[in-house]
Amino acid sequence: MQNQLVLQGIPYDEKSSFLRGPALAPPLIRKAYHSDSANYFAESGLELRPEIFKDVGDYEIDSYFDIEKITAENLSKGHPLITLGGDHSITFPIVKAFHRVYGAVQILHIDAHGDLYHDFEGDPYSHACPFARIMENQLASRLVQVGVRTLSTHQREQAKKFRVEIIEMKHFDANKFPEFKKPIYLSLDIDAIDPAYAPGVSHYEPGGLSIRQVIDIIHKIRVPILGADIVEYNPTRDINDMTAMASAKLLKEIAAKILEYRL
Repeated sequence: MQNQLVLQGIPYDEKSSFLRGPALAPPLIRKAYHSDSANYFAESGLELRPEIFKDVGDYEIDSYFDIEKITAENLSKGHPLITLGGDHSITFPIVKAFHRVYGAVQILHIDAHGDLYHDFEGDPYSHACPFARIMENQLASRLVQVGVRTLSTHQREQAKKFRVEIIEMKHFDANKFPEFKKPIYLSLDIDAIDPAYAPGVSHYEPGGLSIRQVIDIIHKIRVPILGADIVEYNPTRDINDMTAMASAKLLKEIAAKILEYRL
């Protein structure tokens, strides 16, 4: 089962609006993944040893739009692609590359924030804007957001404009999960998790998902996952590598779910 998945690191946080730090995340998520304190087994029983991944390493990003070119090159290897970020701004150019291959995709977005601002602090490519760019460029045929708990009036207007399906945290019901009938792209912002469980994020937004709930969401996906990103882990705010280990755990569960439809 060698090289069933491509893993790329995009250590980029120049579009962060509050704190820098997510650019440091990719190597630390890998380190946690390989920690002797855990093993390579996902909860499904699948062992995700390092040879499962074709790990192409971390890329030095000179220009924001280089992310699309890098992703397109790694998608050409013919395997599902998982990206370790980086701030959430990277998702727009990544999805642009996926659109080249798959057309308009359906997206499951797990996050405390809607990231639907038309622009934020004058930057239309801010990490607060990727899903506005994705939807206005018609890169996604459907966008479902789970765990959101920070919607401003403007973002509610944007969600209505783009017909985004939002399951706000105040309405979250683990027994009522949206059904997908087509393959999806999964974008996971670590700050979807309550900061009590994952303190290593730039934006603390209490009242979030538990790690167990995020895992359950992943397990309930019943369609192929074309690719995924894990973003916004900020090691400068972590405590005892708690968030690194959580990110590695979620990487393992996402990889296992992808392989469920390929093995």
